[in-house]
Amino acid sequence: MDQAVQSAGRRALDDGFHRMRQVSRQSPPPSLETRRDRLARLRALILDHEERFNAAISADFSHRCAVETQIAETLSVLGEIKHTSKQLKAWMAPRRIATQLQFLPGNNRLLPQPLGVVGIIAPWNYPLQLTLAPAVAALAAGNLVMIKPSELTPRFAALLQETVAATFDPTEMVVTGIDDDIAEAFAALPFDHLMFTGSTRVGRIVAAAAGRNLTPVTLELGGKSPVIIDRSADLDQAAARIAYAKLLNAGQTCIAPDYVLVPQASLQAFAEKVRDAMTRMFGTEPGNADYTSIIADRHFARLEGLLADAQAHSANVVQTAKPDDAAWKALRKFPPTILTGVTSEMKIMQEEIFGPLLPILGYDEASEPIAFINARDRPLALYWFGTDEAARDEVLARTVSGGVTVNDCLVHFAQVNQPMGGVGASGSGAYHGEWGFTTFSKLKPVFYRSPYNRFADLYPPYGGRLKRLAALLRWLS
Repeated sequence: MDQAVQSAGRRALDDGFHRMRQVSRQSPPPSLETRRDRLARLRALILDHEERFNAAISADFSHRCAVETQIAETLSVLGEIKHTSKQLKAWMAPRRIATQLQFLPGNNRLLPQPLGVVGIIAPWNYPLQLTLAPAVAALAAGNLVMIKPSELTPRFAALLQETVAATFDPTEMVVTGIDDDIAEAFAALPFDHLMFTGSTRVGRIVAAAAGRNLTPVTLELGGKSPVIIDRSADLDQAAARIAYAKLLNAGQTCIAPDYVLVPQASLQAFAEKVRDAMTRMFGTEPGNADYTSIIADRHFARLEGLLADAQAHSANVVQTAKPDDAAWKALRKFPPTILTGVTSEMKIMQEEIFGPLLPILGYDEASEPIAFINARDRPLALYWFGTDEAARDEVLARTVSGGVTVNDCLVHFAQVNQPMGGVGASGSGAYHGEWGFTTFSKLKPVFYRSPYNRFADLYPPYGGRLKRLAALLRWLS
């Protein structure tokens, strides 16, 4: 890119941010009506341009089914807007906090306030949902919002930039360009809060850039989300649900099942059941319109490398179809692939897969899955299948993960009353529903002193009265 164009892009980014910052500092917090109006405009933006968004996302992927985009993205954001608009009045209200006896009849309140300007660095895998769901929370909390879409979804980014500019004032919400220069400069801006969704590797870079400004950061990352199949599980049911969750968006989902731990005696039968379920759902031909393409050539090549490394180390490969390289590659689709005989030394067990490859590993003792998971980074999600409640509760108590779904996959993400967030290498902070409102708010504690309370008068000169009062306070503490 021409240096003059780069400089102009950075100046526009800086100017836009500082205008927002000035407005946020000089204007009163937006009213309930203003916030609801912004959410209503965002809802109208999505509905008015839904078909255009579907087409842009599909073109960016090379192909993605519009139904998949609707289920995984559009309906999710619309539901978030509806829930938030309905609950917003209650969330904005001052919260009563208990007051210690010695300070009565004074009282405590917690006042939710907008932070100011919120930055959102969005990923490519669910570009609509993972861009606009955080924006819903930030707007509801009364903030101004600046969004940097992914460079891997340029058509979607251009459309979002166009539609946001036509719907919002540039001091309410704005979408930036997507070139690398803008991305670097964006993370370095002194936002009042910065949210990043993406890989752990890039998350570390973003966190370091934000740290130079002491900008608080919410990181929604990824990792290797495990599935545990208990001996009490219904294998047919588990296989179908795991197959769907793994192949949704061709596995390009941060909470997709990354690997499965199954009793050794059931391993081969379970692998065949997963293969059969994948075949029923997505067929065996690369032209299947329900099956999504891999986002870019380099990501396709990365998946090929993971598979080749596993095969070189003697993994057993089961594919739902024998791939014809030309046909699959022409559509940039990777055939659903199951691997057994997998070991920890293989690259596929050392990095997040983010594609339609599913390692299935066997275990003998019930304690082995817990030890295996706890020996690795904290996952973003964990899935458990079975009916043995004692075994389930043991896993829940002894593992730490961002979230859990029992007897299904992915579904905890759709719970608007539950927080979505990682832990450790899989992220920090949370959003969704009221949790998102809280993330993008300052909950300011305020104490209102009563004129009838004299316990707080601890002024010198200290004498016997103060000593007696201190003794009373010690007794009350």
